[in-house]
Amino acid sequence: MPDLFDSYPYRDRFPVLQDLPAEGRPHDDVLAELDAMAHEEDTVWASGQCSGTIYHGDPEHYAFLGEAFTRFSHANALQRDMCPSATRFEGEILAMALDIFHADSVSDGKPAGLVTSGGTDSILHAMLCYREQALARGVARPTIVKPETAHPAFAKAAHLFGMGLRVLPVDPATTLVDPAAVAAAIDEDTAVVVASAGNYPYGSIDPIPEVAAVAAERGVGVHVDGCLGGFVLGFLDGAAHGIPPFDFRVPGVTSVSADTHKYGYGLKGTSTVLFRDIALRNRAYFFVPDWSGGKYFSPGMAGSRSVGLLAATWAAMVTLGRQGYAARAAAIHETATAMQEAVRGIPGLRLLGNSPFVVAFTSDDVDIYHVNDALRARGWRLNGLQYPDALHLAVTGPQLQDGVVARFAADLAAAVEYAAARRGTPAVSSALYGGVPGGFTPAAGMFITSVMTQMMDAQHSVPTT
Repeated sequence: MPDLFDSYPYRDRFPVLQDLPAEGRPHDDVLAELDAMAHEEDTVWASGQCSGTIYHGDPEHYAFLGEAFTRFSHANALQRDMCPSATRFEGEILAMALDIFHADSVSDGKPAGLVTSGGTDSILHAMLCYREQALARGVARPTIVKPETAHPAFAKAAHLFGMGLRVLPVDPATTLVDPAAVAAAIDEDTAVVVASAGNYPYGSIDPIPEVAAVAAERGVGVHVDGCLGGFVLGFLDGAAHGIPPFDFRVPGVTSVSADTHKYGYGLKGTSTVLFRDIALRNRAYFFVPDWSGGKYFSPGMAGSRSVGLLAATWAAMVTLGRQGYAARAAAIHETATAMQEAVRGIPGLRLLGNSPFVVAFTSDDVDIYHVNDALRARGWRLNGLQYPDALHLAVTGPQLQDGVVARFAADLAAAVEYAAARRGTPAVSSALYGGVPGGFTPAAGMFITSVMTQMMDAQHSVPTT
């Protein structure tokens, strides 16, 4: 196993700063150092062999967004009197997102939303709103009901906001939650039911119309997490691509989250959380009217925010337009389908889920983490899954380049041969993705948590020479 806990990047090439330099450095020197790191790190994804992470993939697009960001990077979205542009950017981002997810079909509320800092932030704000709504109707411990495949941010929300959390298993054959299980899990403490469109592990889209129907019968709202793929699904033909309705067209869907910094093709640091009715959205507002510093109020948990990110997100959306998003969504779907066919054509591999944009697979024949080791040696960066052990690749802009699908098919076939030759030996990737053999237990959980703590310590500790 490589040492994951005793490394500090670039220590062999650039000075390691352990305190503030006595004298400032020239701008050109600093920019040259940044250029060297940025160029090297961009090569990791430029070939189209990295799952997710980089969603648009065109350097010219990022340069344009950087220009938009620079014009407002120093401006604070809290200071609307000084920066009224923030109100325009934020309002129009939300208007465009509400349009994509068919808020115009809502007749039982006034749709509204928030721009947040990312998918987790959107989920946290949604769950905060549902908690406040449940507390207002007298629920002592508001509880979230979610499929196991729904994002860990829902568990984080329960932890941070003192909510209960009820986790439902999914069908291992379909990777989807059973609406009947959802119905059985709802009780008087339920604040919200969660469904994914699609979930992170497999990109699968839960049966949202059925889930929303059973939740609505019991007077409970449904949050649809489209953080990962919402901006792909929103531009595909549902009937033609086998995508069930998942947005505000579905009665009972009361909120939707979707990341503008993923398939919305903005810069990292923005997402949207949308609500069927403004009254639920407004439960995220925070007020301190009696502070000595004046009347304090904020639209959510954040305080200061850079208007630059709002400007860059707005710029991405208005330059792509509906036609641009639709064309890229169709290309993403076509490429994902071709990669899924490549997986189906290799004996020993089995696809998981049925996603328009994620290629997830496991093996009943070889150690899938050996497959991952071999792919990494060939420059691929896939994401490791567990329960069952599996890999996935979220198809993004860089995979749309000519030759990537053929390279994937050839390298994957060779990786399976590599894994078959190493049966009975431990895979390097298992140390990170596989955890402890024998299934998850409380003891295994404690060990894995300690390992993850060491990894985070290595990433966030003060450097040493």
